[in-house]
Amino acid sequence: MISLAAAAMIVSSCIGSFGLTNAVLDWNRSVSNKWVNELIFLPLSMIAYPITGTVDVLVLNSVEFWTGSNPISKVGHTENVWGQDGRLYAVKTLKRGYEITRPTGEKVYFTFNKKDKSWSISENGKEVEIFRFNEDGTIRTSLPNGESIDVAANEQGLYQLRMAYGEGSFFAQR
Repeated sequence: MISLAAAAMIVSSCIGSFGLTNAVLDWNRSVSNKWVNELIFLPLSMIAYPITGTVDVLVLNSVEFWTGSNPISKVGHTENVWGQDGRLYAVKTLKRGYEITRPTGEKVYFTFNKKDKSWSISENGKEVEIFRFNEDGTIRTSLPNGESIDVAANEQGLYQLRMAYGEGSFFAQR
C-alpha cells in the first residue's frame, strides 16, 4: 500500500492539499483539551488516517491538481474522478462526514453522530465506531481487536490507551 501511494505521488507530481486527511486532522485539533486531543488521535491514526491518506493520494489530490479545486471543500457536492489507477471514483462531501464510492460501487463512509458524539467508519454494511465522548467525560475508543475501552481524558488515560494499542513500553529496574 505504501509503495502504491509513493508511486502515485511520484508519477503524477500532484501532491495536493490532502483535503480529506486535513479535514479530519483539523477537527481533531479543534478539541481544546490536549489529553482528549491525543486520545482521539490514537484511534484515528490507526483507522481513519490511513484510509483518508490513501484516498487523498490516489484520488482527491489528482482531482485538485488537474481541476484546480478540491472536491472536499464543497459540502453536498459529488465529483466523479478518474483515479491514478484509471478507475472512476465518486467523492461526496457530507455535512457530517464523507462518502467515497469505489469503481465497484462499494461505498465507504466517515460520519459523525451528533446524538452519540461519535465518529464511525462504515463499509459493506458494517459500521465500526472509532471513538465516542461519554457523558462522564471519558472517551470510549475501539481497539484493533474489536473490543472497546473507556479512558479518562488525561495523561493516565492516554497511557492506558497506548498500552491497549500495544504502543506503550513498561520498564522495570531492579
